[in-house]
Amino acid sequence: MASPDLVWQLVKKNNKFLVKRNGNSNASVQFSSEPNNLYNLNTFKFSGLANKKTVLISPAGEGLDVVLGTTKTKKGNKPANFVNKSVMRRDFRKMAKAVTNQVADNWYRPDLKQAALARLSSVHKSLRVAKAGAQKKGAKSSRKAVRS
Repeated sequence: MASPDLVWQLVKKNNKFLVKRNGNSNASVQFSSEPNNLYNLNTFKFSGLANKKTVLISPAGEGLDVVLGTTKTKKGNKPANFVNKSVMRRDFRKMAKAVTNQVADNWYRPDLKQAALARLSSVHKSLRVAKAGAQKKGAKSSRKAVRS
């Protein structure tokens, strides 16, 4: 396996997951759609391709369940066993505590604690809105007033 710095130098400008957009001025913005990128930014810190230890937070599919995944550093050559996934089926505070314990308190990637909690919050909020059903606010009546 190559060093993370070498991998980052190879993939930072061109890879399958890179999304380039024009910003407000002449500067362009680069995003990344990598599976293990918490903020979807094209930076070394959040890269799921270059780093050996990454964190994945995504919806589980049913209800308010969320998947917490961490990569195993010794299984880099075995893609089927590379990610350790666990489904969390608790309320938000207990899920946040589990993410904090897994990411920061176990010294896995303490620098990703805030990013992981922000991703958990946004995923949980999107699931909660989808479950409740989006309701339109201030919908106008389709009937037209008839003048006599």
